[in-house]
Amino acid sequence: MAEFKRTERTITATDLRGILKYVPLFRDHCFVINLDSDLIAHENFHNVLLDLAVFRSLNIQIILVHGIGQQLAELAQEKKLLVTHPYGDGPTDQASLDLASNCASSISQIIIQGLTRNGIRCALCNAIRAKPSGIVRGRDLLHSGKVDKLDLDLLHHLLDGGTLPILSPIAYGRDGEAFRIDSDALASEVATQMQASKLIFMTAQRGICIQNQALTNLPVKELQSILAAAPNEITATMLNKARHALSAIRGGIDRAHILDGRLFAALLNEVFDAVGVGTMIHGDAYEAIRPARPADAEAIFSITQNAVAEDSLRHRSLDAIQAAISSYWVNEIDGSIVACMQLRPYESAEIIELSAVYVQSFYQQRGVGKKMIEFAKVNAQERGAKRLLLVTTQAHNFFHQVCGFTPGNTTDLPNARLQEYIADERNGRILYYEL
Repeated sequence: MAEFKRTERTITATDLRGILKYVPLFRDHCFVINLDSDLIAHENFHNVLLDLAVFRSLNIQIILVHGIGQQLAELAQEKKLLVTHPYGDGPTDQASLDLASNCASSISQIIIQGLTRNGIRCALCNAIRAKPSGIVRGRDLLHSGKVDKLDLDLLHHLLDGGTLPILSPIAYGRDGEAFRIDSDALASEVATQMQASKLIFMTAQRGICIQNQALTNLPVKELQSILAAAPNEITATMLNKARHALSAIRGGIDRAHILDGRLFAALLNEVFDAVGVGTMIHGDAYEAIRPARPADAEAIFSITQNAVAEDSLRHRSLDAIQAAISSYWVNEIDGSIVACMQLRPYESAEIIELSAVYVQSFYQQRGVGKKMIEFAKVNAQERGAKRLLLVTTQAHNFFHQVCGFTPGNTTDLPNARLQEYIADERNGRILYYEL
């Protein structure tokens, strides 16, 4: 089994302000969280329950939906029985339904026990009325079912009373007949009908990966393109979650998250961090690299002051930033400016200098800086520039090794920039990128 280690780092006052802004934002909001069966069996599950306790202490309402696939497969192997589609994505025969009911009962009790240990009021409830899935593409799905109706009044009553509802993937029809429901589909349906602020799938996997690269901020349009062109590049488990996440977003949910619950404090980091640690599927408005506006000048000045103190950025006064604001760009995530840069044209815009590049400390080493640089390359090329130029004192390796810039010298500087370079006396390293 892969080892997952907690990463420690110093939290600054800026970090805390960034975290605290989310507390009032989500107070009294509802999150629907789907707990995969593989995570419930993992040693870090008790930390997931601690995260839920933190949410409840902040008056964030939680509805839990849980899966049973891994435990069902293990129980079937133990009893030497063949179950049909243990993860709920196909037909469910009677023997599989009987085992699934036993697993669902056991897992619900494990969750109730863990929540009780953390002082969280909870209730396993029959807020779901199920109906048979019927025959799909010529295949009878037998005792597999889907949501017929949700008792929204019951769910709201429990939440308003400070009680966390737990929903099992075994639900019952009008006459009491049991059905097995895909927990991903159930969580998506509950989130949509409850108009939850977030739908969160928690699993013991990395999230959506393409060619072994984890995808973090994933716009809906990009995910739709992947599903249309190359669905086989996504594992079956993640593919199911991706499709149900899209369904929830179409139903009005702003964002859906897929988190690796094996990571320490994954829930807290995902919710109280604009960048997060998992795969977040979102609309186009979530993240934007955009031209800076006059109202952004103070924010740019503020977030760059630590870099100026460390001599990694040249000092720019607030007045200077305001005067040149039309040449600045910012990366805005969830309404907060987390990074900035300046693009200064020289010699009829054939050379553009990339300067004042800075990412807030809380969001560093998460791909934000690289995304800004790649945007700068495209923007400069679209403006007809032939070369992107920069001067750096402390980030030479990043620009050279990670972003592909070539080391240069003072002869590569336009004359106006050379005079500034000499007067500055910081002896920064010069790099350039041919467009």
